[in-house]
Amino acid sequence: MSNDALSQVREMIESAETSLRAAKQLLFELTGDAPVSKSPRSKLVKKATSLESEETEDNVLEGVFDGQGMIGPDKRAYPVPANYASKSKLVPGDVLKLTIKEDGAFLYKQIKPIERKHIIGILTNDDGQYKVIGQNGKAYKILLASVTYFRGEVGDRVTLIIPANEESDWGALENVLPKSGDDTNLQELNMERF
Repeated sequence: MSNDALSQVREMIESAETSLRAAKQLLFELTGDAPVSKSPRSKLVKKATSLESEETEDNVLEGVFDGQGMIGPDKRAYPVPANYASKSKLVPGDVLKLTIKEDGAFLYKQIKPIERKHIIGILTNDDGQYKVIGQNGKAYKILLASVTYFRGEVGDRVTLIIPANEESDWGALENVLPKSGDDTNLQELNMERF
């Protein structure tokens, strides 16, 4: 077999494995067969309500990033610009400080990042929502802004940042792994092949 034919076969196998993992995740979500823990979002809301905002300024408050926005101590959702979240590689559970300026502009600053870990996964798109299917078969939602920034395409192998000690439905895209005809890049990273 030629190298091109082998490369095509590998791509077909990887695509089939990705589809199978995505199907398993969907089945788990529909049937509830997967172990279900307390909702990751409810844990973030609890963390946000326990934060103390600065009492000296009415226009400054702290909140918890939930994957798309910030949950304030009042349980309200505050929009976080997707470009800021993507560039800063915010992970659910990170504590942010929001300053609302006199002109109404929102200024965010990450003040307490949570402990993180990196995983490798496959980029997918499910009804317009980009996700990364990790080695464990779990699907993590990611922001569109990060996919466009890294010029990711469905089927790409990517690195994802997720909370190290908490369950999460969201992750932060760190990078798209280079494509190659063989698996030397993953072997160099000491990662298992999908």
